[in-house]
Amino acid sequence: MAYQALYRKYRPQTFSDVIGQEHITETLKNELSAGKTVHAYLFTGTRGTGKTSCAKILAKAVNCLDPKDGDPCLECQACRMAASGENTDIVEIDAASNNGVDNIRELREKVNFTPSVSKYRVYIIDEVHMLSTDAFNALLKTLEEPPAHVIFILATTEVHMLPATILSRCQRFDFRRIDPDSICDRIQYIAGKEGFTVTPDAARLIAAAADGGMRDALSILDLCISNGSTVDEKTVENVCGMAGTDYLSELADYIKAQDAEKALTLTDRLYSESVDMTRLIAGLISHYRDLMIIKTVKSAALPIVCSARRLEKLKEQAADYELRDIMRTLSALQSASALMQRGNRRCEMEMTLIKLFSPYLSSDVSSLELRVRALERAAYSAPAPQKRGEPVNAAAEARHIEESGSESIAGGDTAYVSPEAAPSDAGDDIPLPEPPEPSEAPEMPEPPELPGQSEPAVQEKDGSAGQKVIDSDSLAPVKQWRDVVEILKTSCPLIAGVLKDSSAYIKGQYLLIDAPNSQFRSLINSGGVYRDRIRAAARTVLGETYKLGPYTPPKQTEESDPLAALADKLKNLEIN
Repeated sequence: MAYQALYRKYRPQTFSDVIGQEHITETLKNELSAGKTVHAYLFTGTRGTGKTSCAKILAKAVNCLDPKDGDPCLECQACRMAASGENTDIVEIDAASNNGVDNIRELREKVNFTPSVSKYRVYIIDEVHMLSTDAFNALLKTLEEPPAHVIFILATTEVHMLPATILSRCQRFDFRRIDPDSICDRIQYIAGKEGFTVTPDAARLIAAAADGGMRDALSILDLCISNGSTVDEKTVENVCGMAGTDYLSELADYIKAQDAEKALTLTDRLYSESVDMTRLIAGLISHYRDLMIIKTVKSAALPIVCSARRLEKLKEQAADYELRDIMRTLSALQSASALMQRGNRRCEMEMTLIKLFSPYLSSDVSSLELRVRALERAAYSAPAPQKRGEPVNAAAEARHIEESGSESIAGGDTAYVSPEAAPSDAGDDIPLPEPPEPSEAPEMPEPPELPGQSEPAVQEKDGSAGQKVIDSDSLAPVKQWRDVVEILKTSCPLIAGVLKDSSAYIKGQYLLIDAPNSQFRSLINSGGVYRDRIRAAARTVLGETYKLGPYTPPKQTEESDPLAALADKLKNLEIN
């Protein structure tokens, strides 16, 4: 005897056997028990939820000679003929292949004939949304006033495609996606009947992959048992194609780290390994959708199709992401997915990655919103511009100095001013000093001593700048510094370029920046706008306002070398 697929072998034979659709089966049983059947039913819902099964059970039940509380008895001659397909009064029509007006006209002619062996002639029209407009029009009159011995059962997965005139003439039942726990119970029941073993984790993974469809779940189970009598989580991953997708997590890590080089290199490797770019971007969309769900849904029952190991990896990755960044990435990926249908797929994928790394290169709404937010932050944090010679309120200036990190512009250079040094008379106005001519060798500011320390641990650096740098032994590195630089790419691209490959450290109320680019010190000294941009970006990421200062690693030399000191001075003066 030929092997019979599990979903056919275990198809429900009575309403009581139908899993997860009690709101429908109980109603139908009550109608049948009371003898109040209607002339037209509409079963709608996603695939594999029991629409066709319920239609066949209903067709048997209305013709059953000895029904049991609305269920067919399965023992009378009418039930046996229906089960074997011998009952010619139960007609199944596939609307996908019989969707023309001629097919419906032929049906209209046959409905007038009385049933040959049954009480009712039942027409089950599957995928009814596939009928043409003319076919719907031909069916309309018959559906509205059919002969008393005819019952129509329409089934569809696309109810929105049906004309309102058809919908209004049917009793509608909406089939829900089946609960994962119900699918797991059914899988374990079938496993016990068939003599194989399914682990609980494997059953839950099958249920999640089936997306609420019992037929899909049993089809997956059929594939799994072909690999052995024991079905575990790894078996389901291999069957469903969930294995071998670690590159999605790796690529998401590169996107988060804004590492364009590694991301593009990985994309090139995947392209060389014949990974289709549409499949890659679809996988990324699914990956970021999972991250979005994890960031949003706090309950244990997450609607995510993955193994327990991958779920832990997703949770770790989601912890490093902001929800707005996930949403922006999803929006960019879905736009790229649509564009791939009519362009170079590889190029579109690479362009999308670069846009994710540099929002100012993208014109989509989410990137524009990101840029606008950065500009708003910069505008709110920057002091109001003053015209040359216009009087400035001393108290307001003092408050701004205190809030912005105790910095002021004096003679075109940066000078650290403590709040106590601010003018005490709030009513006096002082003119804004005229800026002097810029010096050829701008000097970096000297940070003040930290509060509460009479003799802070500093390392003196010789040279014309005369700066002091706090000892690195007590510094804390800023792990989110890359996010600060990313905001600066929008609010101030110039300083963001200068801060490439830079790092930063926090010491108390100070943010000390270590930038290898020699132009950093010059730009910082050239005007307060760059300091304001850096401070505003740092406040957005770190949540606090810090005073700014340069960072220089402490020297490890034990003795003073005059030649080395002279070389350091020349280096500070940028003399080669």
